[in-house]
Amino acid sequence: MTTSNSEYITERIPGRAWTVRITAHGGRLAQVTCSTAACRMPPRSADLAALRTFAAQHAAAHAKVATVRPNAWCHCGSQRCGAHPDAKAYCAGAVVMILRHDPIVRRVWSVEEVCEMCAPLIPNATVLARAVRANRTAERPAVPAVQVPGSARPSVAGGFSSAGTTAADSDPTPQRRSRRTSRRPRRRPSGPGH
Repeated sequence: MTTSNSEYITERIPGRAWTVRITAHGGRLAQVTCSTAACRMPPRSADLAALRTFAAQHAAAHAKVATVRPNAWCHCGSQRCGAHPDAKAYCAGAVVMILRHDPIVRRVWSVEEVCEMCAPLIPNATVLARAVRANRTAERPAVPAVQVPGSARPSVAGGFSSAGTTAADSDPTPQRRSRRTSRRPRRRPSGPGH
């Protein structure tokens, strides 16, 4: 009978993204907008420096209140990795929260849940937080690591050995052989019953 623990098997959900943008209106006026319709924005203003400060703080506030979800799909991957078109990668790894802001354009701030593979490839991105990995100790008790002196090959998590080793090489329990058996054969008892 196979059972599964629903606590550890979770459905993947789309990665979230918030975009805060400064847009120009008319001659000298500008406005801050947020992709979240419920957010309250300041009125249009000619003070671009104040609007930039507000936009940066607003994006930081989104990042601060959002908890990175470990079961989220990479938002960058859902956009076909358009944020890093010159560097192709397969989405993989834990979910991280990034802040993307181009210091030259200085008009758009994006907070996104992306994977660890995409995050370093996205220009002008800073990792703000990482998802907390599920604790699986309740499922299986932790076994203390045993160090084997003189081991030349590092073991890889999950009980598998590194490339070029066999399962016997990765066994952390040292095997002892009796020196007696390797030096001389065992004597057989002699006698009438044997």
